[in-house]
Amino acid sequence: MDWRSMYKDRIMTADEAIEAIQSGNRLFLTGNVSVPYRLLDALVKRAPKLQDVEICQALTVGAPAYVGPEMEGHLRVNTMFISDNIRRAVHEGRADFTPVLLSEFPLLFKNGHLPLDAALIHVSLPDEHGFCSLGVEVGLTKTPAESAKIVIAEVNEQMPRSLGDAFIHVSRLNYIVPVSYPIAEMPMGDGDPTPEIEAMAAYIADLIPDGATMQMGIGAVPDAVLKYLYDKKDLGVHTELFSDGVIDLVEAGVLTNAAKTLHQGKIVAGFVIGTKRLYDWVNDNPLIEMHRTEYVNDPFVVAQNEKMVAINSAIEIDLTGQVCADSIGPKLYSGVGGQLDFIYGASRSKGGVPIIALPSDTTTRSGKRFSRITGMLKQGAGVVTTRNHVRYVVTEHGVADLYGKTIRQRAQALINIAHPDFRADLRKQARELNYF
Repeated sequence: MDWRSMYKDRIMTADEAIEAIQSGNRLFLTGNVSVPYRLLDALVKRAPKLQDVEICQALTVGAPAYVGPEMEGHLRVNTMFISDNIRRAVHEGRADFTPVLLSEFPLLFKNGHLPLDAALIHVSLPDEHGFCSLGVEVGLTKTPAESAKIVIAEVNEQMPRSLGDAFIHVSRLNYIVPVSYPIAEMPMGDGDPTPEIEAMAAYIADLIPDGATMQMGIGAVPDAVLKYLYDKKDLGVHTELFSDGVIDLVEAGVLTNAAKTLHQGKIVAGFVIGTKRLYDWVNDNPLIEMHRTEYVNDPFVVAQNEKMVAINSAIEIDLTGQVCADSIGPKLYSGVGGQLDFIYGASRSKGGVPIIALPSDTTTRSGKRFSRITGMLKQGAGVVTTRNHVRYVVTEHGVADLYGKTIRQRAQALINIAHPDFRADLRKQARELNYF
């Protein structure tokens, strides 16, 4: 049977496709801005007829109906990264969290630790050879889709056709649901950055050499950094994700990828998050190679890029250099993501620049203000990047280079970039901890 006949025979509605899901099944749900909303709506509709269906995912963007209280006993999310829409369910015990490095996330399914009955994915229209692209989310989806017993796919004519290791053949799609709706937009640099973010971005840009290969995490700081790089030469990208800011650097001739030592001439990523402008730019663009996350985030792959720059954020950091980025005390907030993958990879790179960036202080909703640099992490806080892996720490007050430094030297360097209002108290804490 040729692929066109196969494709036609497998077309059905979302409700019909979700009939394939049975009680006790374990599902993979593709995420980020690639959530298959029609399939998810159909699953929520069918949920009262199901018991104990597990949904494995990472970050998702969209309404949290599938983790609502009424889903208890029917659908239960097992997330490897706690996104905004899932956080309340995790805190209330209605959803589970599995800590895992993002580089190892797809391997949980491939290696049989979490065998999958089905994968719900979101792809582009097939090309003339019958291959659909996974579009804006390749890294976290390709391997689970290959590992699942059945694949249920939304085929969206508005999904961009990204290139690289991004394709799945129609013959692998057991149930096909044609759809047409815009890919969710999630601007990274929404609004003007604060003076603190601008200051951090400027300090970070000073650490980035010509010919560097960059990884940028999610958020306002990495996006702001891009605006300070127009005087650089031959920058490249090897990153878990990128957003709209990359386009302007390419068009300005700054981001050429010419000096990369791995995938020279190419932007390498696992997924993209941004606006329609970005999705249109990614479509059928040979400059961009999308790859599986277990490859993109592998620290030993990352390290093959010389002058590798990793920019990641944190919730708090103690005076020895321990970085908490996934919890507020014992309260789970997000996950390790790709932070340790890229910080370690950059630290092993020739001329690498691993960076942790955070504002020096913050104010809670209740109005309490506190330092993000602290004598000790909060009780129960998770250590994402250990004191053995950290090098550069950046706040709006400067840069602390902790590599090869004693605890006394680290404490002093971190106090020097803490907010001035908290430095005296931090020195007191350091003395009480016998760091001074």
